[in-house]
Amino acid sequence: MVRVRFITARGETVDTDSAEGLSLLEAGQAAGMPLEGTCEGQMACSTCHVIIAPDWFARLDDACEEEEDMLDLAAGITRTSRLSCQIRLTAELDGIEVSIPPESRDMQGR
Repeated sequence: MVRVRFITARGETVDTDSAEGLSLLEAGQAAGMPLEGTCEGQMACSTCHVIIAPDWFARLDDACEEEEDMLDLAAGITRTSRLSCQIRLTAELDGIEVSIPPESRDMQGR
């Protein structure tokens, strides 16, 4: 299991344990975070945009060009923004801290 700490747009902390190999999007949705993921991980939207804590950001693989292009469309982008669908949970990411941008809305009602 991989521990993930989500910080909501209101500043609340939600800790969850997720199976290795799941995407950060899947972990967030299971924890009730407002991450829509409209394109189901195909990098055709930015509805799963999250902000990675700076000390964890450097541990991630670099975003590909397609992800960077989608992030350009995301509201509230920061230097450590990523699409949660593109981050696979591994043992090395145990304890990762992720913030949900204030602009996040899950229109699917999760």
